[in-house]
Amino acid sequence: MSALAWATVISIVFYPLYLYILRYVKWKTLSSTITICFILFLIFGPLSYLTYLLTVEVNSFIEGLKSERIDTIEEILNHPSIKVINSKLLTLFKISEAEFYKGVADTLTKLGKESMGIVKSGLSNFLSAALDFVFMVITVFFILTNGPHYIEKLGVYFPFSEGEKRRLASQAKDIITSTIYGGITVAAVQGFIGGITLSIMNVSSPVLWGLAIFLSSFIPLFGTFVVWGPIALYLLIKGLYIKSLILTIVGIFGISMADNILRPLFIKGKMKMPIILIFFSIIGGIKLFGFIGFIMGPLVVALFISILDMFRTYFQEEYKN
Repeated sequence: MSALAWATVISIVFYPLYLYILRYVKWKTLSSTITICFILFLIFGPLSYLTYLLTVEVNSFIEGLKSERIDTIEEILNHPSIKVINSKLLTLFKISEAEFYKGVADTLTKLGKESMGIVKSGLSNFLSAALDFVFMVITVFFILTNGPHYIEKLGVYFPFSEGEKRRLASQAKDIITSTIYGGITVAAVQGFIGGITLSIMNVSSPVLWGLAIFLSSFIPLFGTFVVWGPIALYLLIKGLYIKSLILTIVGIFGISMADNILRPLFIKGKMKMPIILIFFSIIGGIKLFGFIGFIMGPLVVALFISILDMFRTYFQEEYKN
């Protein structure tokens, strides 16, 4: 089921590319093969390398928490500009500094171990992953080649009129486009910009922070600022003023601006979901489906909204009659 789900999502995302290639190749089998080769080159090559880097960085992060990172946390919290606020909070909650530092260190260590567990769980069974990969590639090939035919045959089992089916397909397409392209693609660009910037500035664990920026893109109101903002503040406290300034400029005019520029291009004129709904659909999707829920969650919600809107229109017409 995981392989089929990934195949469906990947086919939806890259179907426009398949149609573009088909315009020149004129042969479905060859067009589908070229598209799959492009997918493998574009996604799975870099993704495999990034997964390896992420594993190394998470391990390094956990080891760092056991030694110098705890001292760094104390150094930051004892900074004159932060110590005043920190002291008031400790007094308010009646917590000693030792207890507070221990709680922060334990929390970060637990977070690092859980992140490492997520990474390792995806790599633990190589044989199963290899079989899923083969099944996924085969499924993508046939979905790209015969996608419209499958949808037409599947539509026979929907108890809707032809007009309602077309409306459902149109609405679902709009929401899927605005959710996947306008959400995940934008988040990936933001994560890439943030990760590259941190790597150039020689900040430790740039891939890990890039992933954090990618995930934080879906957080309502604050978005990616919850990641790059504290990092810029940390660099400022450490006396790395130029690096802090560069990250702030890139954060405002690069990472954040990417959202303002790219998202409207993808969702212009299309039915779209509120960012808060996308955020919770991702959380629920991951909990229900695993890692693929990051995409399947918004897809399920998108289809639900489409069907709900169709029924709303139907009953409004019935009421008028």
